[in-house]
Amino acid sequence: MLTFILPVIVVIALTLPLIAVFNGKVNAASAKKRLALHVAGFFGACAFVLLASAANSPIFAAGANQITGTLAQGLGFISAALATGMSALGAGIAVAAAAPAAIGAFSENSENFGRALIFVALGEGVAIYGLLISILIINAL
Repeated sequence: MLTFILPVIVVIALTLPLIAVFNGKVNAASAKKRLALHVAGFFGACAFVLLASAANSPIFAAGANQITGTLAQGLGFISAALATGMSALGAGIAVAAAAPAAIGAFSENSENFGRALIFVALGEGVAIYGLLISILIINAL
């Protein structure tokens, strides 16, 4: 039970400082302090997990015996995650660059809607290709 409750508490503790920032109820200085607290808490949680797992802590002992697999499988899962994450990041950048231009072209001339939509859809396609590659990688494992 502790192996489930402890991560939930850590996630809640890490997200609490940012709730007011997302709601827009803080000024810039307070938002910077909250963001710094969030980053410090994240790296503190990462350090806690590393130290607790290295010290053979009873918190992580139950899940440690259930891990099976090879290094190649682990690297395969990391590559699948990177394929999806980086392609989604690239698609976000592409859409962020193409969408304002498409809106501007459409606002000047309504006949440009189809042409503008193609450029936005091409950016979205990059994310779909990355997802397909990650599915192929996971199926090969």
